[in-house]
Amino acid sequence: MISLLPAVISHQGLRSAGCDTRLSEMLDNQCMAGKRYESLTNINESQEGQISLVKEKADAAHAVHCCLQDMFRKIQACPTVRTALSSTMGMEVDGDEGPRGLAKGLCDLRSVLLERLLTTPVEERERMCRMQEMSQRYHSNLELVATLEAEVAAATQDKDEEISKKNLTIRHLKNSLHQMEKISEDFVVRTRQEAEKQNQSDQKASDGRQQCMQQEVNLLRMQLSSLITENREVEMGLRKRKYKVETEIENWIQKYDADMGEKQGELEEMEQVFEEEKEELRELEEHYGVLEEEYLQVMEERRLALERQEEEERAREVMGRAAIVIQAYWRGFCVRKAMKAKAKSKGGKKGKGKKGK
Repeated sequence: MISLLPAVISHQGLRSAGCDTRLSEMLDNQCMAGKRYESLTNINESQEGQISLVKEKADAAHAVHCCLQDMFRKIQACPTVRTALSSTMGMEVDGDEGPRGLAKGLCDLRSVLLERLLTTPVEERERMCRMQEMSQRYHSNLELVATLEAEVAAATQDKDEEISKKNLTIRHLKNSLHQMEKISEDFVVRTRQEAEKQNQSDQKASDGRQQCMQQEVNLLRMQLSSLITENREVEMGLRKRKYKVETEIENWIQKYDADMGEKQGELEEMEQVFEEEKEELRELEEHYGVLEEEYLQVMEERRLALERQEEEERAREVMGRAAIVIQAYWRGFCVRKAMKAKAKSKGGKKGKGKKGK
């Protein structure tokens, strides 16, 4: 029975031939559930989307299981259906890849069911809580998406209104530009006419000025020719004077060279004499240095002798003054002594006289 299901699902004519309406609906539901499960199995999502993917895969596997269960019950209730399907398909099922795919799908379903059976009630409750949270988050995301879509629609409407306003402004500006182009064309025409009139008047004035200037040019050319003639005569005189001055300069240069040659010879002789005198001066300076040292030595000896002589004179003077002072003191002492002796002698004579009376 399982091997016939892929062939029946893939051939619409076979399903209509061997099955009633209810069984065909069950086959369609099973086909859709199987495709949905296969698509979920082939999806590779990131770590954040693994929870929602597992939930969707579990729901798809459960849907496939329910569809198969209902379909098998229907087939078991109608034994003639299997016989009709087998007699209708014959050997078309042999060599087909459908059974193999179905067997693979059943193996996958078995692994999913085994995983469900091995899950504990606590893990099942936790998984259901996570599923509910993911479902709530999914619904909140849907609400957020709806809100964002409403905002986008409002923004789009505002943008359309703004664009319509700008289009209206552009139409007004185009109309204004068209009017300005007409006004500018009229202005250009008037300006061109006025410019042509002004050009004609300027042309007439220019012709008159050109004739006057032509006359002035002719007069200036005549003056120029006369000035060229005069300047040529002056130039000839200046050229002659220049040649004469150049000749005199050449003669002065030759004379200067000759004088400089003589002066150079005299200068060399004077340099030789200067070197000789310089050598004599150096010898005299050396001799003068020796004499100067001797002179300084003699002067130093004279200075020392003079200082000694002055010191001796100062000592003699001091000694003379001391001798005078001593002599004066001695004379005073002698005089005072004589005066005392004389006074004593007079006192003795007077005493003797009184005694005699």
